[in-house]
Amino acid sequence: MVEIDADPVIDPIVHRVRAFNRDFSQLMGLLEPRYMGSNLSVVEARVLYEIVQREPALARDIAAALRLDPGYLSRLIARLLRRGFVERGRGTDARERPLSLTAVGRAAYAELDRTTAAQTVRMIAPLGEDGARRLGTLLSEAGALLFGTARGEWSLRTFRTGDMGLITARQSTLYHEAYGWGRGMEALIGEITASFLREFKPQREQCWIAEREGRMLGSVFLVEDDTETARLRLLYVEPEARGMGVGQALVKQCTAFAREAGYRRIVLWTHAVLESARRIYSAEGYRIVDTHTHNDFGKPELSESWLLEL
Repeated sequence: MVEIDADPVIDPIVHRVRAFNRDFSQLMGLLEPRYMGSNLSVVEARVLYEIVQREPALARDIAAALRLDPGYLSRLIARLLRRGFVERGRGTDARERPLSLTAVGRAAYAELDRTTAAQTVRMIAPLGEDGARRLGTLLSEAGALLFGTARGEWSLRTFRTGDMGLITARQSTLYHEAYGWGRGMEALIGEITASFLREFKPQREQCWIAEREGRMLGSVFLVEDDTETARLRLLYVEPEARGMGVGQALVKQCTAFAREAGYRRIVLWTHAVLESARRIYSAEGYRIVDTHTHNDFGKPELSESWLLEL
């Protein structure tokens, strides 16, 4: 038996992951000999899924993707062939004949897919809309952390109820972790977001959220400074989304909105240490018009005022 040193941080997480695996396996019927009431095991159903996604599929690719022993997979495929679910095509190599579903297999897969989707809907329905959205966000985040991939395209939307609290919390955490800006920055962000909600001018101001599968990837605000001047505020992008063009898209959205609203210029306040944001501003055509040092966040920081003439 392999002995693992106790870790007070990791051990509770390991316990929660294992407990979730047990509960979810039981919830979805993964311990049953047949998956979702079909005549297929869980592994056989997954092999059918892989064939559908890759069709025509090679057994070696399925074995590699699912980390299955080739001999074990060969026996699974033989059973699917005997049931008439799968057929082999002609390949350049007799040992690598591509697999595809027969009409019988396609009908069986479609029925299994409908049953699985219906069971998932029944599982999620009691959570309500907010709970379902939160579950989707958490699952996307878990997938990104565990598998190193984030599925789906990101998009921009305008703000909705609850976003201001999320933005305040997330930006405060990121700035504290990266630069040591603590309560001073958190208080400032909270004041800005609260003021935005209280004094929101629909045709003159807006907040945009970048998100993917319900998970916030970044945000930005454009608010009225005076009748001819808009102010860009609180641009941020999550670390996982950097390099994807999210920041550029958010800033360009501000520019387009400001022009349509009739503003003549946009101003913003930032800090010299925020190099990524400064590159985005510069590329959009902003220029520095003033600098000064302050100690509002607990240590001296060089701040900058930028201007974009529209």
